[in-house]
Amino acid sequence: MEKKRSDIEEAFSTLISIMEKLRAPDGCPWDREQDFSTLRRYIVEEAYELVEAIEGDGERAIVEESGDLLLQVVFISQIASEKGLFSIRDVLDGISAKLIQRHPHVFGDSNVADSEEVMRNWEAIKTVEKRKNGCDASILSGIPRSMPSLLKAYRIQERAAKFGFDWPAGDKGPVIGKVREELSELEEALANDNPDNLLEEMGDLFFALVNLSRHCEINPEEALQRASRKFGDRFRLVERSVAETGKPWNKFSLDELDDFWEKAKQSC
Repeated sequence: MEKKRSDIEEAFSTLISIMEKLRAPDGCPWDREQDFSTLRRYIVEEAYELVEAIEGDGERAIVEESGDLLLQVVFISQIASEKGLFSIRDVLDGISAKLIQRHPHVFGDSNVADSEEVMRNWEAIKTVEKRKNGCDASILSGIPRSMPSLLKAYRIQERAAKFGFDWPAGDKGPVIGKVREELSELEEALANDNPDNLLEEMGDLFFALVNLSRHCEINPEEALQRASRKFGDRFRLVERSVAETGKPWNKFSLDELDDFWEKAKQSC
């Protein structure tokens, strides 16, 4: 049964009160030692744990990990409040105002045809807001430097595409052609044994592959995560096969290990 608004407000107030107590002089020594900088790793970790829960750990895990991520926002807000910078109320007011401002088709008089137009409007409104506030108004501004590289490349391409800087949708031929072009340039860099050039061409190839993923409507981060999990599952089976022989790894040839790998592929 869905909680009433008063119940939700009470639950949120309880969480804030708990954090205030943890940060109080007679609170928890560990919590009192934390600051904006030390919490960065936990914010990232909790976000990844929530994503992992969404990918298959079930509703209970999603609830728990959502709470852990929410805690980081409350934690940051409490530290800021102690410094006289801002409070959790400022955070809530800010996100509420932003959602209303960026959804004129819901809270205003605008009309949109589909979700793609919603996203184009969102980016356009963001650009106007940045110019008004004297911030970097580039279409690409606001993409975090610390974002995982595959996802960052995806977001950069996605932003540019919203403003028409992209190959036409539907025809993946030019995108595949670009992948082949970058692979050819990488092979040339390998042949020339130029480390700096090799680094650049490897990056260009990754960027082109991300673009192909985007045109296939595949999130490259999710695709690579799945591939990594698949490799991990199969490699564990190879480990089991090696262990069952009672012999150390260095007693096996690559062909023998590859045989174990092929058997593992049949299982997962």
